[in-house]
Amino acid sequence: MIARRFVPALLALLLVLAALPALGQGAGATGTTTSPPPAAGEEPAPPASPPPATPPDANAAGQPSTGAAPADQPPPAEPGAGAVAAEPASGEAAADLAGRPTRDSFLPRLDVYFPEGDLDLRVSRLVNKVFFEGQVKYNFVNGDITAFLRYRYYSFHRITQFTVFDSINFPTVEHFSNDFDRVRGALLLFQWPSSYNHRTFVLTEVDRISSNTVDLRFNNNTTNNYVRLGYQLGTPDDPRLNAIVAESRAERQTLFTAVREIGPNGFGLTAAATYGFNFLGGDYRYVKLEAEALKRFDISQSTFLVSRFHIGNFPYKVQVRPAAADLSPLDQFSIPHSEYFGLGGRDNLKGLKRSMLGTDEVHGTLEYFFPWFLDAQRNFLRLEWQNWYWILYSGLGTVGFDHRVYTGSKGYYPDVGVGFESSVRFRKRFRFFLSGIVAQTLKGNGGVEARFSVKSYR
Repeated sequence: MIARRFVPALLALLLVLAALPALGQGAGATGTTTSPPPAAGEEPAPPASPPPATPPDANAAGQPSTGAAPADQPPPAEPGAGAVAAEPASGEAAADLAGRPTRDSFLPRLDVYFPEGDLDLRVSRLVNKVFFEGQVKYNFVNGDITAFLRYRYYSFHRITQFTVFDSINFPTVEHFSNDFDRVRGALLLFQWPSSYNHRTFVLTEVDRISSNTVDLRFNNNTTNNYVRLGYQLGTPDDPRLNAIVAESRAERQTLFTAVREIGPNGFGLTAAATYGFNFLGGDYRYVKLEAEALKRFDISQSTFLVSRFHIGNFPYKVQVRPAAADLSPLDQFSIPHSEYFGLGGRDNLKGLKRSMLGTDEVHGTLEYFFPWFLDAQRNFLRLEWQNWYWILYSGLGTVGFDHRVYTGSKGYYPDVGVGFESSVRFRKRFRFFLSGIVAQTLKGNGGVEARFSVKSYR
């Protein structure tokens, strides 16, 4: 019922963003056009004029890939190593050499995830140095829906982004409940790219959290105010690393570490500190620390290994309610549920579900890529299959509400799986990136988890 009320507003948002190309053409007719930032994993488009001093590209969360690489050329593909996504994408608002927007610039970007039923739709437009983007995340199983509207400005030394969003979450379908939680918020993100491999972030966000659940013990209308300081070293185009320092709620999830996100022998390190304060209308008090590192090891010309390590904890948290049999541990502390660390799911241990949350978490994964075929043109199901990698996966991690979970070996969950990633083309114009995995935890009574995703390239 609630989700239906927001459908007209979301459709109106998309129509407004779709109309922005006309504004962009009018604004760029009298001045020098600037090549826009492509999304994470997409190469920058050829600019209509020599590249300006502003950062030429950025990822889905708003982080740029600054540096000496020219904006008018995509990075060269290594033999075999980057074959899954060796075809260069057009970019968010591609332009031909004459400065006219191509037809690809009008196509939205769409990601679909199964069996969770998540859909991520983004429509964007660049007007001079101002980047507008609308995003809708919808779960057609539970009915969860989130809408974002972003305004991003690129200057010489800094990138400024302002975002407003509205999110409604329903219980899982097994509960047969009409209860929902709603979060309305706004954020201001600043980024200072000192070089291609070094970036500093400052984020301030205000979330207004409400619920229709009748519970006399808790306040159903609260506010989460927080400030986040972050730093990135190394590869700038990984959406998981970017979500740590920027918009974690709007993360574009990836089943694996996409090949085009990290080059041969690439390395990335991201760390962030978040301070939630209970003044200026805030209701929560906590300090959150989070860090993640990734490294790619090239075994041969066409096979490679990607390792990840993530750790997070709350060094300062306030217990506002005593432990009780009928009280979830998530409700004992002055921390909103969205800020807890999760161990399972697509981004973490793929053999576990998302339900495992806590204040102290650590996990690591290994993904070994080896090709079935590369740079091919195999036709099947009316699709042109260009590349296919098989992937062997393993992971290990733990989560809890105390620092002792790090040293207790009984709390660690190992999991293993086998998956694939493939790039396909439909009718020479539409390109897709397919990923899938079947994984299972080696501890407990958990069953086999099968996950798939479809990502569009323009």
